[in-house]
Amino acid sequence: MNNGVGMAPNTLSKTDLTFRPVTTREWADLQALFAEPGVQSGCWCMYWRIKRADYHRRYGADNKNAMRQIIEAGRVPGILAYLDDRPIAWCSIAPREAFPVLDRSPTLKRIDDRPVWSIVCFFVARRHRRQGLTQALIQAAITYAKERGAGIIEAYPLIPGGARYPRYEQYTGVLSTYEKAGFNIAKSRTPPRVR
Repeated sequence: MNNGVGMAPNTLSKTDLTFRPVTTREWADLQALFAEPGVQSGCWCMYWRIKRADYHRRYGADNKNAMRQIIEAGRVPGILAYLDDRPIAWCSIAPREAFPVLDRSPTLKRIDDRPVWSIVCFFVARRHRRQGLTQALIQAAITYAKERGAGIIEAYPLIPGGARYPRYEQYTGVLSTYEKAGFNIAKSRTPPRVR
């Protein structure tokens, strides 16, 4: 997908991809994607959903079980990107209420009382990185949320380049990717919040 920006030679075309919300049917696909060695196999995208002490205590199988319970309860925790019917990337998007830890952060607390959907996390399989998948996931997440009534979608990207945030901390995305998708800074905090 180029979204008005030239595509790099290794960039996947949006037409190569399909996107699906994660329900019980996609649970096995999420497990397969998260089986790759890395932080995601312990986090299971529970970092913004539960208290930090619980998150660390439950890291690994217990977080995985908590994610499974969310899905089995009929809540959709995010979307998967597929290439040739294989899951290759993840984006966590849901109404902000699904991520109560955001409001415990002085930099990420609510800026008003309007209903908001939040994009909090990405994971791309190692062999598919640097191919424009985060941009494609953002666009798919916007479409998914708007189809479910979202009027505002916000995210919490990092501004890369400084020593403050190592590369692995960029799981929330980077500011320039969101700007290309049409997001604007709604509140300048550290890190900024974009809508």
